[in-house]
Formats: sequence, structure tokens, C-alpha cells
Amino acid sequence: MASESPSGGGVQSVERALQLLEVLADADGTGTLTDLADASGLPMPTIHRLIRTLAQNGYVRQDEHRRYSLGPRLIRLGESAGRLLGSWARPYLAELMEATGETANLAVLEAGEVVYVGQVPSRHSMRMFTEVGRRVSPHCTAVGKVLLAQLPPAAAAAVVGSAELPAHTAYTVTQPTELLGQLDTARLAGYAVDDQEQEIGVRCIAVNVPDAPTPTAISISGPEARIRTLEERAESAPDALIPTMRDIAARLGKALTASE
Repeated sequence: MASESPSGGGVQSVERALQLLEVLADADGTGTLTDLADASGLPMPTIHRLIRTLAQNGYVRQDEHRRYSLGPRLIRLGESAGRLLGSWARPYLAELMEATGETANLAVLEAGEVVYVGQVPSRHSMRMFTEVGRRVSPHCTAVGKVLLAQLPPAAAAAVVGSAELPAHTAYTVTQPTELLGQLDTARLAGYAVDDQEQEIGVRCIAVNVPDAPTPTAISISGPEARIRTLEERAESAPDALIPTMRDIAARLGKALTASE
């Protein structure tokens, strides 16, 4: 019978199994039993028992080198969770769209990629649209930069890598050192900008969602001229744009924490 956790009243074996999945996720999805033991602090017999159960149910899998990785059954759970996250966030995205007039987006970082999980389109006839579920590289998007900036610098550098990054437009930052510098700026400023780096004529601004259970960001996107006009107006309106985005993001973060 599963024992009760003395600290939180939860079922200890479930907590430990989830801990192992988190360890694998933090290690880019793969690890050995020794890696799991070192990172979790759990006894090896316990890890053997839990990992075998997880493998039998498709939540982890073992390769020919006896390394364990996150299993395919988690994909369906992740997709469902992403859809729910978008649903929970929709009132906040709608508020952001109404406040700015531009398309509001919600994105998370998954396996080194940006995944768009929610959107409320602008009412303008000329507006930006990104398919929910779309995956893009983080280096050329405002949300991607904000998401990477939420990681420890060493982890962000590992995601970025040392090779030249692909250029989507003439404005795309392709040098890892330059991008890492932008991440430092984003950490200090609390927001990031995509200035036609993914698509010519499109400008995006993103802020992080504090207290979210995983790196999460919201953004507005629209024609470059319209977004710049918003930024210019914000210079004379202290409650506009970035402060507004941060306020909405903070309230969304609290709502997500409360739903856990």
C-alpha cells in the first residue's frame, strides 16, 4: 500500500514518481538510474520500483544504452494540459488584447522550443495570427527570449548552443553571444522585443508570467508600425503597455498557481 507523505499529506509513492519525471525533464528528457538517484536523493531500490512502473505504463522508456527517457504517453497529457492552460489564460489574454488592440499570445518553453498554447486575435482587419500548438525556435521571438531569460544563465546557454542560429529575416540575431546578451537585458528589464526577427513587418513585445509552474510568457504582436506607436504613446502614459502587460501577467501567474 502506498504510504502517506508526512510533509504534505500526499501519497508518497506518487510524489516520488512525479519527482523522477521532473528530474528527467530537467535533464532534457533522459538520464540513467544513477543520474536519477543523484538528482532525487531517493534510494536505488525505490527508483527501480517506480521507474519500472512508469515504464510499464508508457510514461518513461528505456533505450539500448539503459538510459531512461520521458515516454510517449506524456505527449497526450502535455497536449491536454496545454489546451487547458490556454483556456485558463483566455480571460487575461482577452484583457491584454482589449488594452492594446493587438493580438495577445501565451507561450511556454518545452524541450528548447517555444510552444504557443493560447491566443486572442486583434480586432483589426490586419492582424497577426499564430496557430495554437505551433512550435518555433526561441531565438527569433520575443516570447522565446523571455522564456529563455527565466532559465538560469547556464541552462539558457545550453539551449542556445554555440553554433550560428538560423536567420529567418535580415534582422534575426544569429550569433549566440549576442542573443545571450539580449537575455541578460531581458532579465533586467523584465521584457523582450522581436523586431521583425521572425517575420518582416511584425513586431512583438513579451513579458514573463511570474509564479507559473513552468517558464511561461505573454506577448502582443502586430504590424511593426502599430506596435511602435503603442510604445511611443506609452512613454507619456506611465500605466501603459509594459506595466499593463506585467500586471496582467502577474494576475495570470497567481491564477495558475491557485489552480494547482
